[in-house]
Amino acid sequence: MLGLSTRACALLLSVSVVSLATAPSYAQSAAPEAQAPQPAKPKPAKRKRAVVEPAPAALQARAQIGQPTYQSLDVITVAASKTEERAIDALAPVSVVTLEQIQGIQPNRLADVFRAVPGVSFQDRGDDPATAINIRGLQDFGRVAVVVDGARQNYQRTGHNANGSFFLDPELIGSIDVVRGPTANIYGSGAIGGVASFRTKDINDVLRPGERWGVDLNGAVGSNNGRGLGSVFGGVRVDPTVDVFGGAVYRTQGNYKDGAGTEIGNTGNEIAAGLLKLTVRPADGHEIKFGGVFQDYQYSIGQFNRGATTTAAPASAIAGSSVYDSDAKNYTGTLNWKYSKPDDMWFDWNISLYGNRTDNDQVKTYNNRISAGSGVCTIANPGNNISGCVGDRRGYLLDTIGFDVNNTSRFDLGDWRNAVTYGVDAFQDDVSTWDSRGNSNITTPSGTRTVSGGFVQLKNNYSSWLEVVSALRYDHYELASGATSASGERLSPKISVGVTPLQGFTPYVSYAEGYRAPSITETLISGGHATGGGPVLFNCPDGTSGLFCFLPNAALRPEVGKNKEVGVNLKYDSVFTAGDSFRGKFNLFRNDIDDYIDLVASTPERYTSIFMGFPISGTSSKYYQYQNTPHARIEGFEAETMYDAGQWFAGVSATVQHGKNTQTNIGLATVQPRKVTTSGGVRFLERKLTIAALWSAVAANTDIPVGYLPSTAYDLVNLYVTYQPTADITLSFSVDNVLNEYYRPYAIPSSASDGTTQNDAIWSSPGPGIVYKGGLKVHFGGA
Repeated sequence: MLGLSTRACALLLSVSVVSLATAPSYAQSAAPEAQAPQPAKPKPAKRKRAVVEPAPAALQARAQIGQPTYQSLDVITVAASKTEERAIDALAPVSVVTLEQIQGIQPNRLADVFRAVPGVSFQDRGDDPATAINIRGLQDFGRVAVVVDGARQNYQRTGHNANGSFFLDPELIGSIDVVRGPTANIYGSGAIGGVASFRTKDINDVLRPGERWGVDLNGAVGSNNGRGLGSVFGGVRVDPTVDVFGGAVYRTQGNYKDGAGTEIGNTGNEIAAGLLKLTVRPADGHEIKFGGVFQDYQYSIGQFNRGATTTAAPASAIAGSSVYDSDAKNYTGTLNWKYSKPDDMWFDWNISLYGNRTDNDQVKTYNNRISAGSGVCTIANPGNNISGCVGDRRGYLLDTIGFDVNNTSRFDLGDWRNAVTYGVDAFQDDVSTWDSRGNSNITTPSGTRTVSGGFVQLKNNYSSWLEVVSALRYDHYELASGATSASGERLSPKISVGVTPLQGFTPYVSYAEGYRAPSITETLISGGHATGGGPVLFNCPDGTSGLFCFLPNAALRPEVGKNKEVGVNLKYDSVFTAGDSFRGKFNLFRNDIDDYIDLVASTPERYTSIFMGFPISGTSSKYYQYQNTPHARIEGFEAETMYDAGQWFAGVSATVQHGKNTQTNIGLATVQPRKVTTSGGVRFLERKLTIAALWSAVAANTDIPVGYLPSTAYDLVNLYVTYQPTADITLSFSVDNVLNEYYRPYAIPSSASDGTTQNDAIWSSPGPGIVYKGGLKVHFGGA
């Protein structure tokens, strides 16, 4: 495999050459309508405000599902500033994933659709279908704000997995907006890493222009191992004021094999999901949408032993973990009221109310510590709070309710066009954990957390060459469990300044602060960590005992991210031939995080204990507590480019990150490895046939704390073919991991006792080997 740094330099150099070559030709070209300067005119009594229209090619893309016929960076987004703008024009590191892109790659889980998005990675376990997203090296406990149709997804379960995940099947998604870093602090509290905003499918994703009703049927199968998908989505426009839309999804797969040919236990799952939306337009400019999404995930988490555990030595190498059959149900209900009219300069509002429940019930089906793996407890072998017994149950329940209200008022002062956006938002998490035998109620404590805030943002545009975005956000939080409580508040500023000295060339600078309140787990975790059948080393202050003791920390301070950013947006049309286009976003950033929260071990101390009738002694850390590290820093470079000539297209995205605890100069375990992704393709038969490829070259990140197993370096190559013989039939074929590479995409924490990795974590972390997939989509519709 070629060195990643060499490939990265070559690929990025080629992009730079393209951008430099195109800039002079555009210095004299006509400006696109979105950037054309507006001539002076007398002030009318009431002026219509400008409406950002989608690119014309995007309007035609419905008939070309699965084909990237337009630039995704031209898609309208509101994620960065809550005002409509194209992603390429935003003075922020914004990326958009469209429905056409999602359907073209036939994703099995969400990580698949982000391969070409810079600054985004995932810490997913193969035996858990939940998604754990990482943006710019930050993840867990809400550092990335995840919203689905405006509803926060705050589910968290502590174990040998990421401390923050959510359930969402990619077949439900209509589009995705990603903002990297705290530059989107007005979007909501906590997002010091960024925002991932998911929109589920709606009627406009199925019905074509002129249709009153429409239905999409989709079916797919795949290898490695027995993958299958079936979905149906349809809607009807009852009249111009009422739309009804709904859909259902069923997905299943067996255990997959990694690139080394090893079957990864419990990576099979079964997913059923559905959504329903009702849209009414009671008056001109008003739209009220009622939405509901339900998902049911049936899977098993944990790993079986890889051999007989007869002695301590082989157990360290081949022992798996307890296995739990899991039934995770996710419910999301939303009510959204929008008002917007081109001739109303003062009111452009969005009111959202939502509720979200994640209910994960688990029952033990396998115990790696019981002879022959039967897990049946006897008087002689009664089990314990880790190994337990077959039939032991535990559950994790999170209820989140919230609202988000904002309005934009617009006015002109001379050549200045101004937009003031202001709003308030709040959500409350209610966590309830129970465990019939183990310690899940210790590691994921029950409690409530209320987070609220308000913001005001001023967006100023002068002529066609200057834009200034300034904002101030106020955050407040309260959390409690039993007799322990905590609270805090803060003001967080933001300012971005961009100039366009040459048409299509917009450099900008930005400074933004974000505020993340500590989570319930970080603040209130308390008690002994289960022994798993081993000796009890320490007695804890709360009366429990175990291998070590978790200590609560009511004095835990919130994290504050202070992000400095320099970026360039490049937007050129008809570069080499009529109708071609080039889009590029480049960013340099440094996020300084004050009071970064991490789990810290106490100084090892001596213990003595009795185990199996024999005295034992040694040294180990007695206490683990979430504490504030004074300062952490994550900095890096990101690039996202795409050139589309119609008959062919090519793009490069890149991520280079470094992150450290600046007090110890030790790397952060969650910082992403260097990655360069090259994508491209050709279109034949009047664009009915598209053949595309994606190549991600990823380096291993070795700058991590002692005791972590680094991620692997790897090359992931995927091929995609989409053929549309008629306007209503789409055939898809793809090959994932063409090279059949073994890869682990993230670092894994080691065991505290012997320095080896936790077996259930290392065995479940590799991605699947080569996968062949084929699909058929049929559209029905009429007037």
